[in-house]
Amino acid sequence: MIKVSETAKQKVVTLMTEEGFDAATDFVRVGVKSGGCSGLSYELKFDNSVADTDKLFEDNNVRIVVDKKSFLYLVGTTLEYSGGLNGKGFVFNNPNAQRTCGCGESFSL
Repeated sequence: MIKVSETAKQKVVTLMTEEGFDAATDFVRVGVKSGGCSGLSYELKFDNSVADTDKLFEDNNVRIVVDKKSFLYLVGTTLEYSGGLNGKGFVFNNPNAQRTCGCGESFSL
């Protein structure tokens, strides 16, 4: 399961609306791909379709879709949003990551 903090929820709903998605029916697609300075990097986008191989979760009234491969890397992760002076954006607090890069956009196991 992937959890969503309250600040991330608010930002997701705002961005989905701005991009023509409906937070009540559409999804946040979260994934992992090869790349980044630590070996793996996070992907986050909005989507309105679910494949048979996807896992669907809902936390804090946000619907999240993850492909099966990425789910193995993301189980237990919390999606947060940081808007501080050091930059702003979505942050993945991943308990499975053994090492992360300085920007927090990539990790390794």
